[in-house]
Amino acid sequence: MVKINKIILFIVLFAILILVAIFGYMIILDLTIIDAIYMTVITVSTVGYREVAEMTPQAKVFSSIFIVLSVGSIGFLVSALVDYFSEGRVKEVWRRKKMEKAIENIKDHYIICGAGETGQIIMKHFIHSNVDFVVIENDEAVLRGVEDLNALLIQDDATKEEALERAKIHEAKGLVTTLSKDADNVYVVLTARTLNKNLHILARAHDDTSHKKLRRAGANNTVSPNEIGGKKLARMMLKPSISHFMDHIIDTGNISIEMEEVEIYEESSLCHKPLQESNIKGKTGLIVLAIRKGDNEDTFDFNPSGDTVLEPTDKLIVVGEKDKIVLLREMARKS
Repeated sequence: MVKINKIILFIVLFAILILVAIFGYMIILDLTIIDAIYMTVITVSTVGYREVAEMTPQAKVFSSIFIVLSVGSIGFLVSALVDYFSEGRVKEVWRRKKMEKAIENIKDHYIICGAGETGQIIMKHFIHSNVDFVVIENDEAVLRGVEDLNALLIQDDATKEEALERAKIHEAKGLVTTLSKDADNVYVVLTARTLNKNLHILARAHDDTSHKKLRRAGANNTVSPNEIGGKKLARMMLKPSISHFMDHIIDTGNISIEMEEVEIYEESSLCHKPLQESNIKGKTGLIVLAIRKGDNEDTFDFNPSGDTVLEPTDKLIVVGEKDKIVLLREMARKS
């Protein structure tokens, strides 16, 4: 904005200079307005055509001053234009091309629809967790506000099928929609589920009645920020120590502690073994809080016994250091 204002200022000053020159020639050389314009043009362009009147000493001095000022003004204007287009537009085009190329090569990523307050919190958490994601946001001002996060951004309407396809939805493994209207979120969920049957979809619900609609449209889970905020405030009031622990579980001192879900694969050496025999705690130092068996996300075996046999597709809910969780993921995938 500062650069474009600078360019406008130079144009206005140059226009004033031209008007002063025209009226100056009319007065000094007693010319008509057409002849004065002609004298101004040949003087500022320095083409060297014959003057329309005999140049008096006053006219020569006036022309000399006008040439110096006009050439200087044109130089400043050209410099400002080059600076604006080369540093601004070209840089922006280069950034967009680089971003589009990165999106073309992405897969097994997440899609965030909406970069408002909720979307930005999700973005920062994804960045902290070092996962790939693409953001779809239609508001250019909002996108400019999150450019410093260095995320992959698409300016488009997330309710459109073309926007989701630009975000490589067929290659994605998860989508979260946080748009400001429930109707838009429903449409995003419906479109996303149509394009990718295996996609894990989370949706923000503003109205209590929207949870069922979003689930019927294809969302795996729905979240109400007001409900979550109310529960957290209640927990902070009634159980402050637990609330403090949960809020700081991601970063405690110099140790990065996280709670993660780790899936057991058929090819893993942990598969078909009792939990005690797998010796996960001894090998990684992680604590197994629960095991989720099957596809029912509400069914957990909390504090599982050592006799619990680990089966393919079991999800282990573990707590511990981030690098140890990475080690367990490797153990859970291969023999």
